[in-house]
Order: sequence, then structure tokens, then C-alpha cells
Amino acid sequence: MRVGIIGYGTRMHYFVDRLLELEQGVQVAAVADIDIGKAQAKLGQKGSAAEGVRCYERADDMLAAEELDGVMIGTRCSLHTEMALKVMARNLPLFLEKPVGITPADLAKLREASARSTSEVVVSFPLRNTPAAVLVKEIIDSGRLGTIEHVQAVNNVPYGGVYYHDWYRNEAETGGLFLQKATHDLDCLNFLLGMEPTAVAAMESKRVFAGGKPAGLRCGDCDEYYTCPESPYVLKRVAREESTGDGCAFAVDTGNHDSASILIRYETGMHAVYSQNFYARKEAGRRGARLIGYKGTVEFDWYRDEVKVFMHHTPRTETYKLEAAKLPHFGGDSALALNFLGVMRGEERSATPLAMGISSALMCLKAEQAAKSDVYQTIGPDGGQGVVS
Repeated sequence: MRVGIIGYGTRMHYFVDRLLELEQGVQVAAVADIDIGKAQAKLGQKGSAAEGVRCYERADDMLAAEELDGVMIGTRCSLHTEMALKVMARNLPLFLEKPVGITPADLAKLREASARSTSEVVVSFPLRNTPAAVLVKEIIDSGRLGTIEHVQAVNNVPYGGVYYHDWYRNEAETGGLFLQKATHDLDCLNFLLGMEPTAVAAMESKRVFAGGKPAGLRCGDCDEYYTCPESPYVLKRVAREESTGDGCAFAVDTGNHDSASILIRYETGMHAVYSQNFYARKEAGRRGARLIGYKGTVEFDWYRDEVKVFMHHTPRTETYKLEAAKLPHFGGDSALALNFLGVMRGEERSATPLAMGISSALMCLKAEQAAKSDVYQTIGPDGGQGVVS
């Protein structure tokens, strides 16, 4: 199977390993990237697996010249929709990074293209494919907990500095941190609950990565280089962590909130709350949820590799220890890779189709709108723009 890649950045470089390690006849045939030299340098790290890969500066040129069995898109987020439309016009199997779009106009274009195209789209939603999420779904669907009537979800990101040091700080490229982070978690909640969201409210804050340092300041030019806890020097020499860039995290041009919460109403009337935070560190990192029914509660945490069930009316707590915390995306990437292979062979349908990517992105865009307006935002079956007072 010959795969073409549009945008050969860190994510695609990483995900190609998941495809190759399955040893099912995948060949990276071509790459399109505006920085061919950088792409070739990354490809060189693949050794013989990258031999014969043809490189193009323009996606159109690659798509016109190559006979491909599937295409993967890993550009910056602002280009996801534009590149997806090119691939869908050719009806090729597509692996599309999240978020699928960063504006309402993007989502509208994807809906329209989907109605015309036969492309089977696999959206990069690994969390719903993780062993933890699959187990939790089994427990919920068994009925042991009763119907789920409340959800408390959290994402305390222990590597949050990446969103303030480098290009991720540019919201024009990313669409903001609801689309960057919450899109994964909200999709997983929709999967676990098996319900449609109908309205969201949200609030966001920027209280930590909000300083008065000048725009464009690089860490190496700052007089606090040896003392600032976010400088590459301190991160590497003192905290023993990898540096995520050298842009000042306390400059006036950082962009991005550093904590936020979303309140979600679902079609039955039940509600969920999700909170994300970007300055928790080390063991304070947490990602998972509590889902509560009348008969019992199930909770999980991807970082702690654990699922717990608390029965409400009998003195019993069950603990499931998993072995997936150190796997790529907690084990979800391998499932995505297998599904994409099946799609390219014509043997499977996408387990994370475009409609799910659009739904999650819409929730995030509505949350951003709600946070800025202090008004509930409705989510209709047609993606309506109405508001609930």
C-alpha cells in the first residue's frame, strides 16, 4: 500500500512508525511539505523505510503525479481543511489529523465535500481507541452503573509549556486550545456516552502565562535565562525536562488561555463538565473522567493506567490495572493505524469518521464562542448558530 503524506511534521513522523511496525506492506511513497529539506532530514531517520520517497513542495503536484492507496495529512491545523478537500476530491482514503477544521466555514466546506466524495476519512482520535476507554465503554454499556447521569472530566496537561514557547501559541494557526486539546476529550466523552450534545457553556482564564515581557522575546536574549522556570536552560539542567521551544512564555504575544472549562448539556438533559489546565506539572498531570450513574461510578485516568468501578449499593470497589500508559497515545495510535490499513484495503469502514471530527470541532468552536460571549451556545443537528439565554 502506497501512502502519501501532506505535511511531514512531528506527528506524521511519529505515526508512520505505527504503520510500519505492523508489517502489513505499507510504503511511504511520497511526501509534500513546504520545507522539503526538513522533511527529508526527518525521513532520513527512518533508514531503509524511507528509501525512494519522492518529495514535493506542493500537495497538488504530489496528488497529480503519484498513484496512492491513501493519504495522511499532518500540516498545521489552519491547513487541515484545505488539504482534506484536495484529497477528498480524488476519493482517496484519508487519515486526517485533528482538529479537522478551525472555523465554522471549514466545517461547512467539509460537510459539503463529504456529501460528494467517497473518501473514507479516519480522523486522528486515539483516545476513544485506548484500552482504558474501550473498557469503560464496556462497563457503561453493561448497565451495571445504571444510566450515566453526570460526568466530571479533567485534563491537567503536564507538558503544557509547548503551547506557549513555539508556534502553538499562534491561535491563528491552531484555533486555540479548545480545538487543540478538548477536541480529543470531548470526542471520547461523546463515544462513552453514546449521546448527542445539545448546548455548551464555557469559561477560560489566562492567569499564569500572561506577563509583560516584550513580543518576540527569545529565551536566550532574556536576563532571566538562568532562573526562569520556563527557560530551556532551567528545564534541561534543573527540572530534567525536554525544552519545547525558546519563545518567552510570559511575553505579551503568547496567545492561548492557560485554564478553561466547558459545561455540556446532552440530549437526555444530563450534563458533563470538562476542565483543562496547562501549568500542572509532573505527577499533578491527570487525564480522564468520572462517569456517574445511580447504581455506580466508573473513573479512569490514562496517566495512572487505571480504571475503577465503585458500586453504590454494595460494599464493592473494582480496580483494573492496564498496561498502556507508556504506549503511543495510551495505546490508541496502534488501533488508529490498524483501522487506516483496513480502510486502505477496502476491508473496513472508518471507526472515527469525518462526522465525528466535525462534531467535536463544532463543540470546541461553540465553547470558544460561549467563553467570549458568556452565553450558552446551542448545538443543533444542523450545527445551528442559535443561542440559549
